[in-house]
Amino acid sequence: MVINAALRAAVPDDLARIVALLEQARLPAADLSRDGAQDFIVAHDAGQIVGVAGLERHGEHGLLRSLAVAPDWRGHGLGAALVEAVEANARGLGVRSLTLLTGTAAPFFAARGYEEIKRIQAPAAVQASTEFTVLCPASSTCMHKTIH
Repeated sequence: MVINAALRAAVPDDLARIVALLEQARLPAADLSRDGAQDFIVAHDAGQIVGVAGLERHGEHGLLRSLAVAPDWRGHGLGAALVEAVEANARGLGVRSLTLLTGTAAPFFAARGYEEIKRIQAPAAVQASTEFTVLCPASSTCMHKTIH
């Protein structure tokens, strides 16, 4: 497959397609709102959203959330490109560190400099997020990276 996907900031009209991709990947989407779509980066090709990653800001800390790539697009570097885009966006917004929760992708994130930490070690503001308190199970691996 030739990878022609381009990255861009999501717009409110992308929300339904973002949610569909997250649900397909079995990732939480219940807390997403139309206004929250602007916190996502999407990968698109021929009018289709084929990848997504989000940044939830909590002061100088952020939660990298909802990284998903459509099955046919996996294994071609699109996930890595989305993570890099979220990190660059976060830096530009003054975010100094990113935390994430994952059930299955710890090796992927470790290869990108994220270190496993205990949930209690995450920044307090991130711990208070809906992702931490409601949506992600306690069995999820918590990972953290300083990006300043």
